[in-house]
Amino acid sequence: MARADIPHGALYLDTHEELERFEREIAHAKQIALDTEGASFHRFIDRVYLLQLSTRERHAVIDPLPIGTPAGIGKLVEDPNVEVVFHDADYDLRLLQQDYGWHVRNIFDTRIAAQLLGYKAFGLAALLEKHFGVTLDKKHQRADWSMRPLTTDMLAYAAQDTIYLLDLRDKLHHELAQKGRLEWAKEEFARLDGTRWEPEDPSTGFMRIKGARDLDRRELALFRELVQWRDALAKELDRSTFRVVGNETLMEIARTRPDDAKSLMAIKGMPRGIGERHASEILDAVARGLAVPDADLPRFPRAPRWDKDPDFDARVSALRTVRDEAAKRLDLDPGVLGSRDRLEAIARRVPRSVEELAEIPELRRWQIAELGEAAVAAIASLPNVGGKANVARGGESKDAEG
Repeated sequence: MARADIPHGALYLDTHEELERFEREIAHAKQIALDTEGASFHRFIDRVYLLQLSTRERHAVIDPLPIGTPAGIGKLVEDPNVEVVFHDADYDLRLLQQDYGWHVRNIFDTRIAAQLLGYKAFGLAALLEKHFGVTLDKKHQRADWSMRPLTTDMLAYAAQDTIYLLDLRDKLHHELAQKGRLEWAKEEFARLDGTRWEPEDPSTGFMRIKGARDLDRRELALFRELVQWRDALAKELDRSTFRVVGNETLMEIARTRPDDAKSLMAIKGMPRGIGERHASEILDAVARGLAVPDADLPRFPRAPRWDKDPDFDARVSALRTVRDEAAKRLDLDPGVLGSRDRLEAIARRVPRSVEELAEIPELRRWQIAELGEAAVAAIASLPNVGGKANVARGGESKDAEG
């Protein structure tokens, strides 16, 4: 596709020859902006369906479907001397590692940078509007990027995600340096190193679906069988699971336990086409769930339950006050400075010095620098500070059948 069809003269590359020429042209770049487009809203297995890349002078939208792994780009982004700029890198890093095995080592994430600067709106659209007056067109936000051919509008939409990213990086880098927060950002970026795609365990994944905890154990057994059937069909069709049968519909099947096609089709949300073609498979899944012996019914793992401890609660409350005061002083979202989980980790440890506080693995060095002395002092000011931290014991799972 010609340059004129995409903003800022961006190239659309879908042949090995075009890609290799582009790779030679950018081989000495020291900073690149990178983004990916997947299709998890449409496909069962997400993958890289489009790769957008910008240097200071060049912009390209790379189509990996006809090309395969763009090895030259991989060599560049894995070079620790090349800074790779993302906006909200986590998803992109996982997808690139899953598909290509890439390990990006030198990362700048504009979303994290904006959060550390206290931005209230840190989405890419909001940042580009603020700094460049650019309004991103969102009409292809949930487009099916696996479809081919891609329209000119879709390519233009994809290209805009990296075209301004290096300039945005420069502005945020400057602000971080001015506020003395560049080291904060470097520490956060370093934590992205090694981000990997972790496939979900199919034997327990159904338990993490919203609403599963509301099912009794027998219903949970039915739901497990139904999810396994649905996911197998979704994989066969290469279609997102909710486009086959939604989770809420499967839960309703688990609750009502239909025993014939008519009662199955009467369930709210049951897609007619799927129900008509696969009724026997769905009813078989229900039967398998009903056949599970009581002793083998699934149960949720016993989550730690903390003994009620007023002293622990007092420490968390005192730490929250310290955190909120520091966040106000620094003009940061309190959760960025210290999430509830991190405050509870401090309260359990009962540190008596900043050195002891630094031993808590959940905490960043910059958080310790901003909160450390005040947090230790707040804990020391409470009665019973020398008492034993509260101890976790096994919680109970929902065992009753409905």
